[in-house]
Amino acid sequence: METTSPNTRAEQNKTPVLLVENLIADYGEVRVLEGISFTVLPGEILVVLGKSGCGKSTLLKNVTRLVEPAGGSIRYWGKEITGIDEDALGDVLREIGISFQGGALFNSMTVYENVALPLREHTEVDEETIKALVMIKLSLVGLAEAAQLMPSEISGGMKKRAGVARALALEPRLIFFDEPSAGLDPVTAAGLDQLILDLRRLLGVTMVVVTHELRSIHTIADRVLMLDEGRMVFLGPLEEARTSTIPAVRDFFGTGCEG
Repeated sequence: METTSPNTRAEQNKTPVLLVENLIADYGEVRVLEGISFTVLPGEILVVLGKSGCGKSTLLKNVTRLVEPAGGSIRYWGKEITGIDEDALGDVLREIGISFQGGALFNSMTVYENVALPLREHTEVDEETIKALVMIKLSLVGLAEAAQLMPSEISGGMKKRAGVARALALEPRLIFFDEPSAGLDPVTAAGLDQLILDLRRLLGVTMVVVTHELRSIHTIADRVLMLDEGRMVFLGPLEEARTSTIPAVRDFFGTGCEG
């Protein structure tokens, strides 16, 4: 296994944001992930990659407890989240944002209402404060003027940016992105990559990005974690991934892949 040297920001704080040990994931009788172990360090962007069906999305669902793992340990800021009750889990998950593929907006709500929803559900702040917070988040992603539009009235790229704004609503310390550039034209995808870098710079937020887009990986990744047939085959800096002799890694960075 190839190992990592943390980036400058991570050097300042060695306590992992996320520590996963020997994670196992099943779908029914089928073993999807086996023995996955990695850390996410403060302030870094870790990209999870691999070909279609390798387990990228399953990993994301398990570490955020959208799906219950079949085995292993998941710790956020040193706190174990497997096997804990819903209230304790909720306290941890409020520190985490998730930007789903496609934005996952509620079509019956305006962009503003979509971003306001987490604040109304998980805080007791008044509507005036919610308005200020929502507009700040929309401004961060360049959508302040789209606040009162419906999802059907905005482009695919704008939907993804709105999803990012909603993920930022509760001021998370860690954000997960699921295929943020998928389905976008190159110019829009590049803009979203730059937004991810800008948010890390402005907010200091740590990020885990699931993607297969080579251009995005080369732009945003500090480290990469590669899965192949449900197992981890590489974990290390992007520079080492580019020159790796591991067949699956070499093939990915040599030709790219879908999934």
